[in-house]
Amino acid sequence: GRGSNAWLSPVGCALFTLLISIPLRSQLGQRIPFVQHLMSLAVVEAVRSIPEYQDIDLRVKWPNDIYYSDLMKLGGVLVNSTLLGETFYILIGCGFNVSNSNPTICINDLVTEYNKRHRAELKPFRTDELIARTVTALEKLIGTFQDKGPDGVLPLYYKYWVHSGQRVRLGGLEGPEVWIVGLDNSGFLQVHQEGGEVMTVHPDGNSFDMLRNLIIPKQQ
Repeated sequence: GRGSNAWLSPVGCALFTLLISIPLRSQLGQRIPFVQHLMSLAVVEAVRSIPEYQDIDLRVKWPNDIYYSDLMKLGGVLVNSTLLGETFYILIGCGFNVSNSNPTICINDLVTEYNKRHRAELKPFRTDELIARTVTALEKLIGTFQDKGPDGVLPLYYKYWVHSGQRVRLGGLEGPEVWIVGLDNSGFLQVHQEGGEVMTVHPDGNSFDMLRNLIIPKQQ
């Protein structure tokens, strides 16, 4: 994982790596930070785009996590890119809990809970099924981004992200209080301090502590 974080791989967890190539002089090639957002969004879209599964409360968290509501992490994304000539070669590592309830929660737990609450009979997912659906969703999202740029995918991203109207502190408990605005044209987080200007927060140097509503420097 990022910094000193470790990735766990219990049985029931979907784990895979994709290699994609993106032309430098393309919409996405000029905005590579969006790749991690598209990958996280693809996982959520793989589930919630299915009729009757649209209310399963699976969401994206900035910059690269998949969450149950705003309560618990059940997946994440890591992206490494290399520019050779006029092409970015990008390795996308992705992992999310499909049928393993530990160490946190899994997608099939959300399906089971939904069935109990709504007296429904939604079927649980297989790991291979969700990997295939996620890759297909990512391919479509990349195509849309290349055609229309950020505006082509941001409405869907905001539909599923956990940060709308969220108020946080920058740098620590004593840091300035800001409101989350959205993503800028490069894929970086924008925040607004009352009476001040909109500021940009880069994902490579910061992490989001959901429990304490803090954006803090990433621990190395």
